[in-house]
Parts: sequence; structure tokens; C-alpha cells
Amino acid sequence: MVKEITRDIKQLDHAKRHLTTSITTLNHLHMLAGGVDSLEAMTRRRQYGEVANLLQGVMNVLEHFHKYMGVPQIRQLSERVKAAQTELGQQILADFEEAFPSQGTKRPGGPSNVLRDACLVANILDPRIKQEIIKKFIKQHLSEYLVLFQENQDVAWLDKIDRRYAWIKRQLVDYEEKYGRMFPREWYMTERIAVEFCHVTRTELAKIMRTRAKEIEVKLLLFAIQRTTNFEGFLAKRFSGCTLTDGALKKLESPPQSTNPFLEDEPAPEMEELAIEKGDLDQPKKPKAPDNPFHGIVSKCFEPHLYVYIESQDKNLGELIDRFVADFKAQGPPKPNTDEGGAVLPSCADLFVYYKKCMVQCSQLSTGEPMIALTTIFQKYLREYAWKILSGNLPKTTSSSGGLTISSLLKEKEGSEVAKFTLEELCLICSILSTAEYCLATTQQLEEKLKEKVDVSLTERINLTGEMDTFSTVISSSIQLLVQDLDAACDPALTAMSKMQWQNVEHVGDQSPYVTSVILHIKQNVPIIRDNLASTRKYFTQFCIKFANSFIPKFITHLFKCKPISMVGAEQLLLDTHSLKMVLLDLPSIGSQVVRKAPASYTKIVVKGMTRAEMILKVVMAPHEPLVVFVDNYIKLLTDCNTETFQKILDMKGLKRSEQSSMLELLRQRLPTPPSGPEGSGSLSLLAPTPEQESSRIRKLEKLIKKRL
Repeated sequence: MVKEITRDIKQLDHAKRHLTTSITTLNHLHMLAGGVDSLEAMTRRRQYGEVANLLQGVMNVLEHFHKYMGVPQIRQLSERVKAAQTELGQQILADFEEAFPSQGTKRPGGPSNVLRDACLVANILDPRIKQEIIKKFIKQHLSEYLVLFQENQDVAWLDKIDRRYAWIKRQLVDYEEKYGRMFPREWYMTERIAVEFCHVTRTELAKIMRTRAKEIEVKLLLFAIQRTTNFEGFLAKRFSGCTLTDGALKKLESPPQSTNPFLEDEPAPEMEELAIEKGDLDQPKKPKAPDNPFHGIVSKCFEPHLYVYIESQDKNLGELIDRFVADFKAQGPPKPNTDEGGAVLPSCADLFVYYKKCMVQCSQLSTGEPMIALTTIFQKYLREYAWKILSGNLPKTTSSSGGLTISSLLKEKEGSEVAKFTLEELCLICSILSTAEYCLATTQQLEEKLKEKVDVSLTERINLTGEMDTFSTVISSSIQLLVQDLDAACDPALTAMSKMQWQNVEHVGDQSPYVTSVILHIKQNVPIIRDNLASTRKYFTQFCIKFANSFIPKFITHLFKCKPISMVGAEQLLLDTHSLKMVLLDLPSIGSQVVRKAPASYTKIVVKGMTRAEMILKVVMAPHEPLVVFVDNYIKLLTDCNTETFQKILDMKGLKRSEQSSMLELLRQRLPTPPSGPEGSGSLSLLAPTPEQESSRIRKLEKLIKKRL
């Protein structure tokens, strides 16, 4: 029923819609036909201003007739529009060719309004028309440049590269004055002329440099690169670089984005040097300036010739190292420094200042293979610096002990004659150690900076680990020399200790002369080393640890040589051992006005080593009867107990081999099941079975030690 009622209404609606569409289409057809006639007439009269407006309208109307192209009249109108567009394109190109002929450099007095309107039409036509106009105009505009700077001309060489850039700057000003309004702003003609100039210049410079490669010197190359990068900076300030992404010009895009912090405004050179002298290659960066889209657009042509620059830096760095060597010989070792720690050799700061300048300069020239080549040069001279300046100037140790007699070593004052290194030599070792530490830290920062500046694909090829290891070796050698020197100074005193007749000691007195001699050497050397390593506390701690690890085993070895020992002699040795233990615990801050707590790692080594020496002496002091108690207490007191040490202790007690065999056999039987319990209780069990006289001797010794403390 609804369909029946609305049937007529629906039919009328369809009729109205069809009628409206027909009227609209007929109106469009009328507009299209009139527009095509007017377009053809205006094209003949070169009325490009009117054509630009009319053509866009005709093309918009023609879009409505795409579905009617089967109608012959419509198809004919469409073909007339295409023919008019083709004719317009050819006519406009001919007009530009007439106004700006390819041959010759003469130009008409100024732009015409006809050409300006023609550009508006070209915007609507096939994009190839616009590209052809731009190409021909730029080619004609740069034709004079190609003539003036031909390869055979004197001004074409690198020493007059400024003239190229001065020429294009004048041409850009000339273009703005004469033709600035002729081309639409969105064509960016000024930038396109500059970009094409860069393209041509890069090609021409590459050609002439290939021909005259032997004439390229490093100063000339750097001059040309500097002027070129300055010009690229000028372009970046003036233009946006938007034309670099246009179709065919895409190849002119700048190199991959670099993280080079020096592309932004550079700090003053003196500030750079100050920063590196402080070892701070890793300063907080300023906010990064926008990248230069024109970077490398011309200067990329210099990259194949950067080997000249690399070879020059190789030569310069070689001369710099030779100068450092000569200066060191002339000026001698650095003066002792007790205020600010060991004096870092000034030459290392000079070296890294030069490295940074080279790195910045090279990264601005190229972030590719030349940076890898420069890194190799850096590695070479870092190693040479470590060998020639640092390792080469470390004082040499001598094997002789100076021929001092035992009697002279027992005199407190004369022990100082044994020291191998003078004050100046100790300061020199500390200075070389501090310098090596500075070089180690700064080389690590240098590696990080080089990786930032080189292309991402090449970062894996930058590795300065070997050079850092070299500086670590210098540090270890320096510490070892300091340890050996102090160790050697103490050797005669320990030898004197082992040569004393300990079985003839009649009473326990003050500390023995050999202890005084050791303490004297420690007090002479350690404050000097500590003051000169104040800026590298961790290496001073390493020195202390290495000395303790060297001296204590040597002391125990000499202790075993003290045989036979009487009870009183053992008491005296125990007193001496405790005195040495206290001095060693205080060694890191000995002679210092500021008393610091010794590092726990060092204290642990001293306590463990010297406690073992004390336990050895306590075992020696204990009576060897009954055997079972003696052996059990030996096992309790010495955690590292073994038959070899037990044998030495028995030798110290002066026991005969026949007595020792049964004791050694008993030890072997009891070692598999040693009694448990804290070590500290060993001394009590040792005292328990002793006669009253032996017990009183040990109590007396303990009181004496407390009094000394």
C-alpha cells in the first residue's frame, strides 16, 4: 500500500534529480566549450595572465566529464584542452629560450611581465615544463661561471677558491635585483641556483684536483676546505635546503647525521685547551644547533685527498713526540710536589689538546674512512708517548745492594744509605704514574668521542683498548718500582735480623735495631710517595697493598732463618713483630698531619700476614713437651699448617732431627682430624700445660707489649 501511494512521488523525485544533473552538466558543457575557445584565442595572443586563471578552471570543469568520454563531442573537447596545454608548454619554452638564449652570456635588460605570467601557467601544466624552464635558466645563469673558472684558468686552482664563492654571491644579488619577481616564490629559484652552483663546483674541483694531485699541500687543502665549509655555512644561514629533497636533486642531501658536538658554535680555542688540560673531553654539551643541510655539498670532493692531511698529522705528531723527549732531557724530571699531588707531565696535556684539534678538524672534513685513518695515527703516538716519555724515563733499578756490611746495617742512622732512588727519582716515578693515569682516563674519553664523530657503520673499528692497556702497564710498572725500592731498602735490615744470634739474647729490651731501620725507611719513602700520589689515592692504596704483600712473606721467610732461638730471643722477636705490625697498619697515613683510617682491604692483608708471624713465634716459644699438646696447639694457631712449616719451626727451636721425626709423624697423624674451635683460644691452651715459669715469661712479654702501645 505504501509503495502504491509513493510510486508517483518516487518517480517525480528521480525525474527532478535527473533534470538537475542534466542542467548542471549542460552548464558545465557550455562553460567547457566557451573556455576551450577562449583558451585557444588567449594562447595565440600570449595573454598568459588570463590563461593561468582560465586553464585551471577549464581543467576543473573537465574533471566532471571523465565518465562521458564515450561521447564524441566531449572527447573532442578534452583533446582540444590537451592540445592547448601542449601548445602552451612549447610556446612558453620558446619564449624563455628567446629571452634567455643558451648561447652567449648577454642577457636582456630585465624580466618581462609576459614571462612572469608564463611561470604561473607553467605551474598548472605538466611539471616537466616547469623543470625545463628552471634547468635552462640556471644553466644560462651559470654559463659565465664555467667559462671564467675553466680548468686551465689560473683562478680555478685551490689557492683562489674564494673567488668562486665571491662570484656566486654577486650572481645571487644580481638575480634578486633583476629576476626576483619573475619566478614564483615557491620555485625557490635563488636556492636552486646556489645548489646547482655547488653541484658544478664540486665536480669541477674534483676534476682539477685529480689532475693536479701532486701539487696539493696540506696548508692549501685546509685553506680550501675552510673556505668551502664557511660557504656551506653561509648557504645554511640564507636558505632552508628544501630544494635538496626535490626528485633529481636528492643526491645532494647532506651526509648521515653526525653527532659531532663541534658543528655548533665552537668555544674559544683557549677554553678548549683548558677543558682538555683538565682531562674533561666529556664536558656537558651545549644544546645542539640544527644540522647544516648543505654540509658536504661541495666539501665532499676533498675527501679523496684527505690522505695529505692524515700524512701531515702523522709527521706533526712524530715531531711533537720528539720535542717532548728533547724537552724532558733538557728540563729534567718534574720538581717534587707535596701540595696538589704528583705533577702530571705538561706534555700529555699538550698531546691531547693537539688530538682534540685534529679530531674536530677531521670530523668536519669527513666522518668516514679518514677518521679511521686518523684514529690509527692517534693509536701509534699514544703508544710512542707511553714508551718514549713514560716508560723510557722510569728510573732503572740496580741489582747490587751497595756492599753494606751487617754491622753497619745494625746502626739506626746508617740504614738510610740503602735507599736506591733519590727524592727526585721517587717524585719522577710518581709523576709518571699520575701522567699514565691521566692518559688512561683521557684515552677512554677520546675513544668515546671518536665513536660519536665517525659514521655509525664504522664505530666498531675504533678501539683504543690496547693503548689503555699500555698505560695500565706503565702504572703497574711504576707501582712495582716504588714497591721494589722500599722493599730493597728493607732487605738489609731483614738480612741483619736473620744473622743475629738469637740463642744468645739474655733479656727482652726495646725494639731491635733492624726494626728501627725498617721503620726509618718507611718513614722516609711513604710520605713522599703519598704526597706525590695525592691526586690518585687508589694507586697509593695499591702501592701499600703490594708492599704489604711483598714485605710480609719476605719477613716470615727471614723469620724462619732465625735459628736456633732461645725463649728470650723468641720473646724479643715477638715484640719486634708486633712493632712492625703496628707500623704497617699505620703505613698509609704515617708521617701525615691528617690521619685517615687505612683501607679495609689493606688492613686485612697486614693483620692476616703479621698475625701468622706472631703465631709462628708463639709456637716456637711453647715447650715441645708433651708432644701431643704441642702438635695440637700448632694446628690451632696456624690455619695453614703443614709439615714443611712445622719442620721450619722445629729447626727454629733447635731440635735435633731424631726428635723432629717423631713429632712430624705425630703431626701427620693428627692433621686429618684437627681439633675445632676459634683460633683465638689457641694461646690459652698453649699456656695451660706450660710450667709456671714459662707462663710468667709470656705474661711479662704481654705486659711489655701493652706498655709499648
